[in-house]
Amino acid sequence: MPQPTESYDAVVIGGGLFGVYAALHLARTQQRRVLLIEKEPFLLTKASIVNQARLHGGYHYPRSVATARMSDDHKERFTRDHQAMVHTQFNKYYGIDRYGSFTDAQQFERFCAYLNLPCERITEHPLIRFDRLEALYRTVEYTFDPFLLADYYRQQILSEDKCSILCEAQVVQADIQGEEWLIECRAATPLTVRTPLVVNATYAATNGVLQCFGLPLIDLMHEISEMVFVHIPGFEETGLTVMDGPFASIMPYGKSGLLSLSSVAYTHHQVSYDPAPAFACQKKRSDCSPGAPANCLGCPHRPASHAVKMIKQIRHYLREEARVQYFQSMFTIKSKLRANFVDDGRPTEISKRHSQPDFYCIFAGKINSIYEIERLITP
Repeated sequence: MPQPTESYDAVVIGGGLFGVYAALHLARTQQRRVLLIEKEPFLLTKASIVNQARLHGGYHYPRSVATARMSDDHKERFTRDHQAMVHTQFNKYYGIDRYGSFTDAQQFERFCAYLNLPCERITEHPLIRFDRLEALYRTVEYTFDPFLLADYYRQQILSEDKCSILCEAQVVQADIQGEEWLIECRAATPLTVRTPLVVNATYAATNGVLQCFGLPLIDLMHEISEMVFVHIPGFEETGLTVMDGPFASIMPYGKSGLLSLSSVAYTHHQVSYDPAPAFACQKKRSDCSPGAPANCLGCPHRPASHAVKMIKQIRHYLREEARVQYFQSMFTIKSKLRANFVDDGRPTEISKRHSQPDFYCIFAGKINSIYEIERLITP
């Protein structure tokens, strides 16, 4: 029995923040009928919520001015558009480790001055140790609440008449017929979709989707990453990022009252340099493969936690009075361009990979880069 065939003006693959925003942009700005395809049962459940919830202002990338500038370019607009979900009223500090940092205090100050980033050197703090720091700076950086943001965009996409959502579905093959893509989807009811425009916003599954469409792959690397959540009495409204190398960062996790803890040395458990994320644990799950990775949240085969090591590391910079209380860990796959391994940059890569029929690929790790979608995907 032949599969049912449906036609749409556009298909967006990937139901994270970038995919949802792309679908809304196409529906509202270009008046297209859009189908949003997501592998998981729900939208916005992977990297969209498992992150440090940092609304980057540029400070984090002294070795990648391009990433820093792009981060700062969209910060004001993102903050304005999402005021109810952005936490601005806390003290944010950047510290330069005294030993082994790739950036010293003078370089960090020049970097901030070049990008006109607020940066005030301070010499005392009741809960921060200075014996391990060359310098400490009061900065201006915000955090967003991932769960409030996810709820907001779920409501937006569900209320948009021009958008249809197909969850628990996966693209398995795509061919060209004239000026349209003919896409086969594996779902509860198998479906074939015709469309003149496809947007790939799957992040970790980017190359898996490109392969289905017979398009050139992006040179990526992938990491199974752990975000640790803690509570520190008296430190709830404070963030500290130690630069620049194998150090750690602690930030208010939106408006949750928790702090997110990330470590360059311990957050990333396993690394895959394959085009698609290939990990040994995938052999233990039938629904997880390099081309279509599953959700690491709650996965019984995820790596053992590094929370104890991460807490021990951040304690090097905190006074004894700062009592770090572990709450929980969340895991996901983080992907980045292999070309940025040296400078740790996270540029947004939005490119047109095919014309007539059109195919765009969105690869981005910084949340305030969602607006780059508007620049490239035009009528």
